[in-house]
Amino acid sequence: MNQLMTVTQVSRACGVSARMLRHYEKMGLLSSTRLEDYAYRVYDTKAVARLVQILVLRKLRIPLKEIALILQDQDPSRRQAIFRSHIAQLDQETAALMTIRGILTRLEEHAGDPAYLTSPELLALTDVLAPAKTGLKEEGTVTEQNHTSPVQTEKLNVRIVHLPPMTVASYHYIGNDPEEVVGDRVSRFVQESKLYDAKPDARMFGFNHPNPGILADGLHGYEDWVTIPEDFPLPEDMTRKQFAGGLYAVLTIRFPEFQYWWELNKWVEASDEFAIDWRGDENTMGGCLEEHLNWIRSAHLNWPKDGADGQIDLMFPIKRKNP
Repeated sequence: MNQLMTVTQVSRACGVSARMLRHYEKMGLLSSTRLEDYAYRVYDTKAVARLVQILVLRKLRIPLKEIALILQDQDPSRRQAIFRSHIAQLDQETAALMTIRGILTRLEEHAGDPAYLTSPELLALTDVLAPAKTGLKEEGTVTEQNHTSPVQTEKLNVRIVHLPPMTVASYHYIGNDPEEVVGDRVSRFVQESKLYDAKPDARMFGFNHPNPGILADGLHGYEDWVTIPEDFPLPEDMTRKQFAGGLYAVLTIRFPEFQYWWELNKWVEASDEFAIDWRGDENTMGGCLEEHLNWIRSAHLNWPKDGADGQIDLMFPIKRKNP
């Protein structure tokens, strides 16, 4: 029996966000359909099974581009080559971890001698270690991030940005696929109003409203803000608001690397200079914003929905510890 499931049902059953489902579809990894006289996308049994395959391979730390090859290439030898390359990488990481463990054991034994850190013996041991690797994961969970190998460390390129007060046009929707519904409506507003011609420096910010898990029915909402001239005319279904601005810790990601919200949060918590400055409540992400870079121009020219290059600024509200 070919059972059909909605986006919400698949999201709950498989533990993956509706945003990630859309991304998998855009990459050609997954397919959905719309039934006649039914507004929402649905997934059949075959599509759900394919999603499970994708999620299993992601847990094995295989990038989405390679997952596409594994699922679409009918040549077993090519799939074997991909798995073999990841086995080799794990072997290298395992060897590196064992080397690091041995060096740390030596340091423990010589803890009473600070000069040992620069001893020829220790320097010879550390010379065999490669520099720490860096690399962005395409997606992930908090659990995955907490189990990241210590060999793969990275320094986040966080910027401190002060947003000035702005007048914004707001559109808010609660229901199935709220990001998609809101994005489509705001894109149409940009095109129909010719906002880009009136304000070529216009920007678009978005945030959950409310967050997933707040409403009893499992739905969540999303709200978009588009900066506009103060007296810019708005359609009836959009609201004019005043955004007070403020100080933010900002990290640029590529869609859909939203697991970096967690990393940005940890960066702020560890900062000696800045502290979290929650604005609002859990219904609105505490004042956190997602700015889709170049999105207004992209919408104006009817380019892909993710913006000109799919780059997004994660913006975490902060304040100085010693103003």
